[in-house]
Amino acid sequence: MPELPEVETIAQQLRAGRSDGTPPLIGRTIVRARALWAREIDGMSARAFERQTRNRAVTSIGRHGKYLIIGLGEAGTAAPLSMLVHLRMSGRLDVVAQVDAGTKHARVVWELDGGWALRFDDARKFGRVYLVADPAQVTGRTGPDALQISAGEFSERLSHRRGALKSILLDQAFIAGVGNIYADESLFLAGLRPKRLAQTLGDADRLRLHAAVRQTLLDGVAANGASFDWVYPGGNYQDNFRVYGRTGRACVTCGRPIQRIIVGQRSTHYCAHCQK
Repeated sequence: MPELPEVETIAQQLRAGRSDGTPPLIGRTIVRARALWAREIDGMSARAFERQTRNRAVTSIGRHGKYLIIGLGEAGTAAPLSMLVHLRMSGRLDVVAQVDAGTKHARVVWELDGGWALRFDDARKFGRVYLVADPAQVTGRTGPDALQISAGEFSERLSHRRGALKSILLDQAFIAGVGNIYADESLFLAGLRPKRLAQTLGDADRLRLHAAVRQTLLDGVAANGASFDWVYPGGNYQDNFRVYGRTGRACVTCGRPIQRIIVGQRSTHYCAHCQK
């Protein structure tokens, strides 16, 4: 599943366009939306979604955790709206030429002015699109964004938690945006074991973990995220993994083999020597 760095990379591409001449999404107008898989639209019918997005200009591209937030301007007398997209397991969001919009896995297509289209491909059909007056109607279910939360707030929230650190980092109600890859990498950087109980941490431990989460996510964004297959191409953070997916290979710090365990039903990688 795309995590915060992958979603942020997509947001940046939608804001700036691509080097191949694909224009920015901001400033384009939705001529017509087509919900090709109605269940991808959450909270309203496909017909209502298509009607309410028509003739709206894209005014902003934001992100909260793993949610993309697309601002839509007024349409006649209708007030501005926010369109949120969650990619889930296999979603991809791209600006393409309208002639290229009709792919096998296209679930929602927004036809734009100038012959362009915004295409939401989603092979597994788990992705969701929301249209709301206020993004908090959707993002309010999650905790603070993992790149925006301060060290003090992170430490305070963690001080009230109980249980394994890995499970807490994956809990989107704690902080939004961290998934399996970046949780493992953050815990290694912080020198903390995935099964370490949150209630055993001191102030210095909590602050060190906050710094590690932030640094790991920023490194992921700088590398355009991690790429494994056709779902999310173009990133290279996988070339910098210290523990994730490296079972049995030498730790980059001490040389001992990386171990793999299950925490909260999730595959988890760590160094038993470097992490305490």
